[in-house]
Amino acid sequence: MERELALEFVRVTEAAAIQAGRLMGRGDKNGADKLAVDAMRAMLDTVDIRGTVVIGEGEMDEAPMLYIGEEIGDGQGEPVDIAVDPVEGTNLVAKGLPGAIAVMAVAPRGCLLHAPDMYMEKIVTGPAGRGVISLDAPIEENLVELAKKLEKPVTDVTLVILDRERHQELIDRVRRIGARIRLISDGDVSPAVAACVPGSGIDVMVGIGGAPEGVLAAAAVKCLGGEMQARLLPEDADQELRARRMGLHNPRQLLYLDDLVRGDDVLYVATAITDTDLLAGVHYGPQFCSTHSVVMRSLTGTVRYVHADHQLNRKWPQGRPVTYSRRKN
Repeated sequence: MERELALEFVRVTEAAAIQAGRLMGRGDKNGADKLAVDAMRAMLDTVDIRGTVVIGEGEMDEAPMLYIGEEIGDGQGEPVDIAVDPVEGTNLVAKGLPGAIAVMAVAPRGCLLHAPDMYMEKIVTGPAGRGVISLDAPIEENLVELAKKLEKPVTDVTLVILDRERHQELIDRVRRIGARIRLISDGDVSPAVAACVPGSGIDVMVGIGGAPEGVLAAAAVKCLGGEMQARLLPEDADQELRARRMGLHNPRQLLYLDDLVRGDDVLYVATAITDTDLLAGVHYGPQFCSTHSVVMRSLTGTVRYVHADHQLNRKWPQGRPVTYSRRKN
């Protein structure tokens, strides 16, 4: 992929975050999601790609746009697969809580796992966890071995876990071994990324969350040289059949990072809607709003943070919002 596309994709997530952020704390998660979807879809049409949505808002009959299989871009550039989540953490936006992002991953055609919308078990660490962690190993063993690599006691290792009843046994076991836990209510992509960034305060993200979000996180993990393993958890025969139709011959097999994101050229792009461990959320002023984004490329190992101010009250010809940026690299 052309590296010049990276900034174009930042514009896409910025637009989604700016629109969704207007409804922060107003209790309208569906409204925030719709605003973000509309903005992301409109901006993608301006990008010089021949893109296909492989992870999006659902099947064609479930979503009017950004549905799986939809062709996006201006049709003139490279053929790429795109995974999108216009609002990762709709409940977080609705409640005004930290951790919501607009996010996407882009890779050459056929390189992103076509993950069905079902549960996925995941474990994510930074580079220190490569060859150390295993989803098949007890969590206690993973933490002891990782602590050795990090050269600190287990009691100083910090995990992020979704606060769900299904995780209670996991939480109890982690507490018994003495590790630190940060429980989150929603949105496991952002903490999975933070687990791969030195100094973020997060060492491990573990637990059961959405499979599409797992692929988005895997794109960032590959860019950052981290480690990730995952396994789909179909709940019934219909979900197993759907996974097989999407190319997974054994829906319950252990998935390594290269199974989730194949090849060495993937882009991960995210803009914070509300504050995250790595990014500041959207802030609105009288004439401009500010955004904070990250764009990563696995081929070069480059991680860029982009601060931007956007002039407000500009419109697309058909009434779609558009922004004009004054960038501070």
